Amino acid sequence: MSSPSPITAPPHLLHLLSQLHQTSLEQEAAISKKGKVFSADVLGDLEDKSSASNPKDDFDRLMLDKFIALDEDKCQFTYQLINAMGATNVVEAGTSFGVSTIYLALAIARTKAATGKSGVVIATEKEKEKAAIARTYWAQCGPVVEQEIDLREGDLLETLKDGLPQVDLLLLDIWSALALPTLKTVLPRLRPGAVVLTDNTISGAAGYADLLAFLRAPENGFQNMTLPFTNGFEMSVYRPELTQ
Repeated sequence: MSSPSPITAPPHLLHLLSQLHQTSLEQEAAISKKGKVFSADVLGDLEDKSSASNPKDDFDRLMLDKFIALDEDKCQFTYQLINAMGATNVVEAGTSFGVSTIYLALAIARTKAATGKSGVVIATEKEKEKAAIARTYWAQCGPVVEQEIDLREGDLLETLKDGLPQVDLLLLDIWSALALPTLKTVLPRLRPGAVVLTDNTISGAAGYADLLAFLRAPENGFQNMTLPFTNGFEMSVYRPELTQ
């Protein structure tokens, strides 16, 4: 017997999330023989093909209409973690069509109501087409989701430079080469005790080598654990006082 969903939301919203996750799984299966899409693997396949174009550009075009959402169980875990932490300010690096963003918005809405604090989900997406579609899904969810999100379009290394609150949680679900630069951009605004979650750190360990080396270096103040979700889900707690 399956457990009931840990997500507190209206039935129409839970149904939408279920549909979006199913679409994501179907698209992943169509793109990757492994059943899970990893940017490094897809780029490698594109590089192996004779083409006059840039493989990274080919990858961007391929992924333009693809969901490839964060796994449903990881979304549910992140929702629960935000509630347990009392987190209200979350940065999502890699919003895509905004599926995981819905969970983040629902979670901070609950913690804001419980704590009386202000807060926001700062979402990032470089593709205008994806950002527009994400907004349509958030609108379907209604104000409980839509009003909690600040979507910043463009290069996230630029859009996250300024105007960040003190950040409780950073979700990294982006092209692995961007992960460490993104962390370093947000790092000055991470509060002590903030959590960084990074997807696919077992299967994508080679691509994340620089990020993982930084997170695991004692002088950088993170305590790390690879959670046993499919393909790995790194949880890094920021404890800068440990370096003093």
